[in-house]
Amino acid sequence: MANQKIITLDSLSLQDMHSDSEFIPLLSSEDEEEMNKEELPMELAILPLRNMVLFPGVVIPITAGRDKSIKLLNDVQKGEKTIGVVAQIDEDIEDPSFDEIYHTGTVARILKVLKLPDGNITVILQGKKRFEIEELITEEPYFRAKVKEVVETRPEHEDTEFRAIVESIKEAAVDIIKNNPNIPSEASFAIKNIESDSFLINFISSNMSLSVEEKQTLLKIVDLKERAFETLKLMNLEIQRLELHNVIQSKVRFDLDQQQKEYFLHQQMKTIQEELGGFSNEEEFEEMREKALLKKWDSKVKERFDKELMKFQRMNPQVAEFSIQRNYLELFLELPWDEFSKDNFDLKNAQKILDKDHYGIEEVKKRVLEHMAVLKLRNDLKSPILCLYGPPGVGKTSIGKSIAEALGREYVRISLGGLRDEAEIRGHRKTYIGAMPGRIIQSIKKAKTSNPVFLLDEIDKLSTSNSGDPSSALLEVLDPEQNSDFYDNFLEMGYDLSKVMFIATSNSLASIQPALRDRMEIIEMNGYTIEEKVEIGKQHLFPKQLKEHGLTSKDAVLGKKQMEFIVTKYTRESGVRGLDKKLAHIARGIAKAIVMEESYEIKLNEDAIVKILGTPRFDSDKYENNEVAGVVTGLAWTSVGGDILYIESLVSKGKGNLTITGNLGTVMKESATIALEYIRAHAEDLGISPELFEHYKVHIHVPEGATPKDGPSAGITMLTSMVSSFTQRKVKKNLAMTGEITLRGKVLPVGGIKEKILAAKRANIKEIVLCKENKKDIDEIKEDYLKGLTFHYVDRMEEVLKIAITDQKVKGAKNFEIVKK
Repeated sequence: MANQKIITLDSLSLQDMHSDSEFIPLLSSEDEEEMNKEELPMELAILPLRNMVLFPGVVIPITAGRDKSIKLLNDVQKGEKTIGVVAQIDEDIEDPSFDEIYHTGTVARILKVLKLPDGNITVILQGKKRFEIEELITEEPYFRAKVKEVVETRPEHEDTEFRAIVESIKEAAVDIIKNNPNIPSEASFAIKNIESDSFLINFISSNMSLSVEEKQTLLKIVDLKERAFETLKLMNLEIQRLELHNVIQSKVRFDLDQQQKEYFLHQQMKTIQEELGGFSNEEEFEEMREKALLKKWDSKVKERFDKELMKFQRMNPQVAEFSIQRNYLELFLELPWDEFSKDNFDLKNAQKILDKDHYGIEEVKKRVLEHMAVLKLRNDLKSPILCLYGPPGVGKTSIGKSIAEALGREYVRISLGGLRDEAEIRGHRKTYIGAMPGRIIQSIKKAKTSNPVFLLDEIDKLSTSNSGDPSSALLEVLDPEQNSDFYDNFLEMGYDLSKVMFIATSNSLASIQPALRDRMEIIEMNGYTIEEKVEIGKQHLFPKQLKEHGLTSKDAVLGKKQMEFIVTKYTRESGVRGLDKKLAHIARGIAKAIVMEESYEIKLNEDAIVKILGTPRFDSDKYENNEVAGVVTGLAWTSVGGDILYIESLVSKGKGNLTITGNLGTVMKESATIALEYIRAHAEDLGISPELFEHYKVHIHVPEGATPKDGPSAGITMLTSMVSSFTQRKVKKNLAMTGEITLRGKVLPVGGIKEKILAAKRANIKEIVLCKENKKDIDEIKEDYLKGLTFHYVDRMEEVLKIAITDQKVKGAKNFEIVKK
């Protein structure tokens, strides 16, 4: 097997063509005629060449390194020094078989042999004639075969078309030399001096940048004119490639020149900035690169950062986009890509933290501990989206800090109240001046970790505008199946939010978009009982206010009874925000007394509290007596928790019409109409004369007329009130009720039961009338909240009246003349 060095037209020099060595690349006409007269041997030793084809008349050097090739050359140079040279079909094969070589080749004469120090042999060969292998004689120690000469067919000397092809070949060769900077221009003289047409075509075919297969195809063409035409076609292709190459090189050279010009200008600008005491942008670029090496980001993020940094370097610092691009890269560097804080899975410690920070709210604590337990077992759970729903002041927002502390995570909070621009969530596109990322990504950057506890405060107060619907933008944020690749318009790529623990807070579920509500797990946080408020005030609020006002526990002491006095006499709410304000008022009063050196009781009693806070605003027993007919206590739900309200009715002479006052909504007015029609339909069963409705009118009023009221839950209260007025009988003492009614007298369930129960307890109500279907709501309430309360579950209005209306007449009862005896 032979390894050979190829002499191509690209590397051929004038010195090669006119050297004084023993072989001459150029072949004269006399040499060609003498070569054609030589007879071809019947048998030849065959030398396969790996990556070249030898043409008649052409001289090439080869290096033989295989044992077979060295043996062949050593044996042949002892005789006539003539061998058969063929190309192998696959150049990657080290030791080709007879079927793996071409069977058309060139007879070659060994001109010179050089033995190299490493044992290889370099041989100078000159092609003589074409031959074709007829039969393989032997494969060992090298190929020997019977061969026959392939005689070349030449055109007539007067063939003008052939002469034109030959001239075109010479011109094409000159063009190639001219367009190829690697070939010296003197080579064109050598081409023009070749006399033999056959050698010219063979010489050029041998030295063109063609594949072995293409050269073998030319070698096999017997007709010289046809071979000349094919050679010209291939030369024209080579010229086109060279011209295209030169055009591309020219463009590249221009781009490089432009870049070099920009580089020098930037260097001058850098020097001027440094001379003026300014900051060099190059230092900024380098600083960003160093920071990038420390980031834990994947290949996708790294590729994006490198691309944007290169873009930043090419920017003119004077354009407006320069500062936006800087902000963009700084955001990339500051975001905590794949950086997570380690979760603390000590559930007992978490329980202590939650109990220490918040009194009550057992359901929320239980849910957080459940999440931590599952996370500890699986360690790959997608964080749930919790929504804490309840009235103001019950601790929805502060629970987030406690959860973050219990988990050992960072805590971030954004308020969504009044937010109406979708870009606040998803960010602005970089094409806008002043563009910035959305508040989600900004908060993640602030947290410096990709798994913080994230509080979305007041999610029910999102609003819409012509700038988009932010609640719809939150759908991707709060969907555990989608937020692993949250897309921010400014960041322009996805960010993984699946490890973030989102907690939303809401005062009302009605205003939350249904699709958004469906993605969250709703956890109710209802109001506190008086006992819970007292404990919260003692354990948390009062110590906090003392500290904030520069006081200590030695400066003031509030006992349990005094705290209860403040709760019942100065607050009426579901949460503890109002209580916190009153305790702050007390702390200010004590601070004033200390600074002005006034005497005060360290252990505060009720008189001291009244002196600071003023006269009590509320009566602890809000319930009014039942000495007046037509006054019934109802239970209502408000945005700040439960409350009690009174339904008053009065019967007076008139045309039997119904008057309703008290700033009532449509639904509540309809309930009053339904109640009156039911009474008319069942007047005799209720002990009321039907004629009464023709001579008397009914007026229903709900006090506190400045406060809007609506809803169906006052239905049974209104009906009871009107029956009490018509019959002039007392309503049972310390009784309250809530429920919707129908025309047929059926009682329907209502909502907000827990808030209403707490309101009843605050008003010292003892008995409550509810629909039977509301019993399931009572079963979910802690027994502590239900102490001292008796529940009456009813299904029909007759049962309500039987429980609520007594047989005792009110004092000074009116004696309606037509009342049935």
